[in-house]
Order: sequence, then structure tokens, then C-alpha cells
Amino acid sequence: QVQLVESGGGLVQPGGSLRLSCAASGIIFSINTMGWYRQAPGKQRELVATITSGGSTNYGDSVKGRFTISRDNAKNTAYLEMNSLKPEDTGVYYCSARILKLGSVTWDDYWGQGTQVTVSS
Repeated sequence: QVQLVESGGGLVQPGGSLRLSCAASGIIFSINTMGWYRQAPGKQRELVATITSGGSTNYGDSVKGRFTISRDNAKNTAYLEMNSLKPEDTGVYYCSARILKLGSVTWDDYWGQGTQVTVSS
């Protein structure tokens, strides 16, 4: 099996920073793109940022210049550094990864359980 576990969420004041982590574990042969998505109450899930195994990144318009995605391929872990946080960044942040399991011939998408980020004074 494959599991993604997020950590690092919490309550932070506007203008503050948080760092999220997403660790993939299990019978993994290779990981392609890893990403972060978020969902605010009453809204659809939206892209925050993605990063390929080669390090190419893509960001949602609302977080460009404030958030930075990175990954450690040796640890099968992705990170999201969030700075200058705003109340509208509040939501559940989900990690995703496209993974090729040992013995498999297809890439499958996996999701973590989500971590709450609340930006409020």
C-alpha cells in the first residue's frame, strides 16, 4: 500500500508563516509529480502548487510569490513553505502524488488526509 501523511498545519496570524510536509511511504518504486491543493469551506478544491521529480514547479495565481514548494526525493517528501499568509489562505490543505508502485506498470494518484490551516487574528 501507499500512504501520504501531511503535517505542519495550524493556526497562524495574518502575515505569518507555516511549513507543511507531506511524506509518502509504502511499496514505492518512483514518484512523479507531487502537489498541494486546498479546500475552503463551501468552495471547490483548488491548486496551490505542484513540483515534478525534476524540480519544475507550478503555482496557483493566488499564492505566487508567497508560497514555495520543494521536495526531497531521497525522503519521498514534499514541502510547502507559506509566507505572508492571509485569512483567505484558510482551508484544508491536501497533498497529492503520482506514484508508481513496486511491481506495477501504471502510475496512480494518491491523496493525503489533509491538514487544517487557519489564518486568523
